[in-house]
This record gives sequence, structure tokens and C-alpha cells, in this order.
Amino acid sequence: MAGEPAGSSWPSSPPPPAGDGWNWELSSVAELPRVRQDLRRGLAAAASGHTAAELDEAVVLAFDEMASNALRHGGGQVHAQVRPTPEAWLIEVRDAAASRPPQPAVGRDPSQGGLGLYLIAEMAQDHGWHVSDGQKAVWALLPRS
Repeated sequence: MAGEPAGSSWPSSPPPPAGDGWNWELSSVAELPRVRQDLRRGLAAAASGHTAAELDEAVVLAFDEMASNALRHGGGQVHAQVRPTPEAWLIEVRDAAASRPPQPAVGRDPSQGGLGLYLIAEMAQDHGWHVSDGQKAVWALLPRS
């Protein structure tokens, strides 16, 4: 809609198919530094070069934002994964809040946070959410090298 920030609405749709990747069961934001480190190592092993490193940091940033949102607002049972597609990395984070779609902040002072979903939508080739097996799954496709 005109006048709304880009990414203010997360469409309801399932993600595209993806290959095998990395999976984590998360119960606390305190686990995220270790998981980010694991993810950086895996992404570095999968690609090389300066451009790849910049793209990999975008994947880590989007993953961290999505996982921390799920841990803070998703009602538990958080499962996060990063899997390759032919052109992108699929980040998918599931939580127990199946009845609560992603809610980008509206009308909030940026200093109060809540703008991560806008950032992810801007970085992503595509993004969305859906309900599967009683869980909400929020996903984003970020470019690979």
C-alpha cells in the first residue's frame, strides 16, 4: 500500500523447496551467539570470496532477528534452520504461536526497536509465513554468492 514502509506486510505462503542444511532447537536467546558462530562457519565453508562474506553476514543478521523474535514472542518450541536453494539461503524459524502472524512495528520510534522484520524484507529476495503442524513458520530467502 502507498505510504507503508516496504515489508510492512508478510504474505502468508509456504517457502520454496530447499536442500539439506543446518537445524537448531532453541530455548533461550542466550544460545544465539553460539548458533551464529556455527552458522558463520557453515556459510564460510559453503562459499568463498569477499562478496560471499558480505552476503553471509546478511544471512546471519536475518537469522538472528528471526530466531530472537521467535524466542521472545513465539511461545516456545523454536526450531530454526538454514537451507540452500539454487540461488538463495532459505531461513525458516518455527514457533508455537501459530495464531500470531509476523507483526512488523507500525508507528513506533525506531529507538524502541521492532524494525527487524522490515530489514529482513528489504534484504530478502522473498519472504513469508505459514502454519504447518500447529506451528507458525516465518521464512526469508537471502541471496547466495
